[in-house]
Amino acid sequence: MAYAITQTCCTDASCVAACPVNCIHPTPDEPDFGRTEMLYVDPASCIDCGACADACPVDAIFPVDALTGPMRAYAQVNADYYAETRDSEPVASTGEEHSPNFHAWGPPVFDRTIPSDFPALDVAVVGTGPAGMYAVEDLLLHTNCRVTLIDRLSTAGGLVRYGVAPDHPSTRKIGETFARFHTHPRVEMRLGVEVGRDITTEELAAEYDAVIYAVGASAARTLDVPGEQLPGSVPATTTVAWYNGHPDVADATIDLSAERAVLVGNGNVALDVARILTTDPDELEHTEISRRALRELRSSGIREVVLLGRRGPDKAAYTRPELLALVQREDVELVVDTHDPDIARTVDAAPANSKAGLLRGLTQETVDWNAAPAHGRTRIVLRFHSSPEEFLGETRVRGVRVTGHSGSVDIPTGLVVRAIGHRGRPVAGLPFDERTGTVPHTAGRVWDRPGTYVVGWIKRGPSGGIGANRSCAKETVGSLIEDVVAGRLPAGERPRSKLVELAGRLGGRLSRTLERSR
Repeated sequence: MAYAITQTCCTDASCVAACPVNCIHPTPDEPDFGRTEMLYVDPASCIDCGACADACPVDAIFPVDALTGPMRAYAQVNADYYAETRDSEPVASTGEEHSPNFHAWGPPVFDRTIPSDFPALDVAVVGTGPAGMYAVEDLLLHTNCRVTLIDRLSTAGGLVRYGVAPDHPSTRKIGETFARFHTHPRVEMRLGVEVGRDITTEELAAEYDAVIYAVGASAARTLDVPGEQLPGSVPATTTVAWYNGHPDVADATIDLSAERAVLVGNGNVALDVARILTTDPDELEHTEISRRALRELRSSGIREVVLLGRRGPDKAAYTRPELLALVQREDVELVVDTHDPDIARTVDAAPANSKAGLLRGLTQETVDWNAAPAHGRTRIVLRFHSSPEEFLGETRVRGVRVTGHSGSVDIPTGLVVRAIGHRGRPVAGLPFDERTGTVPHTAGRVWDRPGTYVVGWIKRGPSGGIGANRSCAKETVGSLIEDVVAGRLPAGERPRSKLVELAGRLGGRLSRTLERSR
C-alpha cells in the first residue's frame, strides 16, 4: 500500500532525500519546486518502505490505508498529480512504459567544495525561526563552524512558535527538529538580545567571522485606503500574534463583539484567522493557543466571517490543501457570494481537483449585506472580485465599502482583519530596499557588507512556507563557504568582549551564558 503526503506538508524535501525509489516530486532540482503547494508521492512507484514518513518533520505522510475522515482525500490528491503529468514525464532509462519507477534519476550534482582545512569560524545567526535554523543546520552538518544564535525574544522558534496556527500541531512539530540544535556542543544561544538595541550590527561584524540575519518580515503591508487605521481594523500580523501569545501583543485585545468579521485577503493566513474565529473554543482548549485569546473567543459574538479577495476563485492566494480542509468542515456553512456571474461560471467550469473546483457544491448566493448574519451555524462567505475602497466609521470601524460587479457595496462589520501580506523591517546598520521590504543582496551576500548575509523573508520577501527556507539557507551558506574558500573573509580569533559584557548585564534574560573555551 502506497504512502500519501497530506495537508501539513512543509515542502522542505526531507522526504525526497529519504526516498530510495525517487517517487516523491517535485524535487528541489525540478522547475515546479518552490512553486508547488505541496509534494506528492507517486502511488505507482511507492514501495511502501515508510522512509519518507520517518523523515518528515511535520508528520504529514501516512499509508493510504491509514487515512481517515477528511484525510482520505489526499490519496486521490497525490494520485491526481501524477495522472496529470505521467504522459509528459520521461520514463526510466530501461525504456519500459510502466516501469515501477518511471522518474529518471538525474546525475549527481556536487555544488560545493569544502576543503579539509576549512577554518573553524565563529558565525552569528540572528533569528531562531525556520530560516535561521536551516542555516544553522547546514553550518553544523557540513562545516566545523561554531554558531551563536541570537534572538530578541526570550523564547526561540520565530515563525514556527508565533506564526503557525495553534490548531496545526503537526506543522509546529518541526520546531522539535530545530530545537535539537539548540543544545549542540558548537551552539551558544543568546535570547533576549535585540540587534540595534543591545548590540549593533557593527559590533557583531567586529566580533564574528560572519553574521547571518534571519529576522523575517514582521511588519504588515498596508492597503492605503481611507479609514484603514480606525480602531477595529487590525493587521493579520497582530491577530496571529494575539492568538499565539506573542509577547509583543501581550496586552492586545481583539474586539470580538461584532456579529460579522471581514478578512481582507484570501491567502493561507486569512484562512487561518477565519478558522480560529469560527472554531468551537472547546476544540482549541488543548492546543497552544493563548489562554487570553481563548477566553475572548469563548465570549465571541461573531457568527459570520467574510473573506474578501480581489482575484477570482481560480486565482485565490490560499493553497489547495488549506482550502480542502476548510470546505470539509461540517460545523460551519460555506457560501460563495455570486455578486459577479463570472464567479459561478468559473467554479462550475473548473476541474474538480482545482481550487475553484473545490468550491463546487457549496451554497451560491448573492448575499444581502443589509441583513444581519442569520442565527444557526456560523458561516464563512467567500467574496471574490472585490476589494476595499474605504473603512467606514468615525471613532471605530462600522463597515467596509467594497467594490462589486454592480458597483460599491457597504458591508457592516465591527472587526476588519487585514491579511494582505508581510513586509520586512529595516535593520539598523544594514542597507534596506523600501520598495521590496528586503535587504539588498546577491545570493545572500549583503551589498557592501563583506561577511554579512541574509536568509529567509528578509532576503527574498514574504513568499514560500517553512520548507522554502531550506533551499534559501543552502544558497546563503553556500555563498559564505565560497567567500571563505576564496579568502574574502578574515578568519581567526576575534574578541568577544561585547557579548561577554552583555551576558553579564542581562543575566537571566539569556538562556545560555556559558562562554566557549578558546
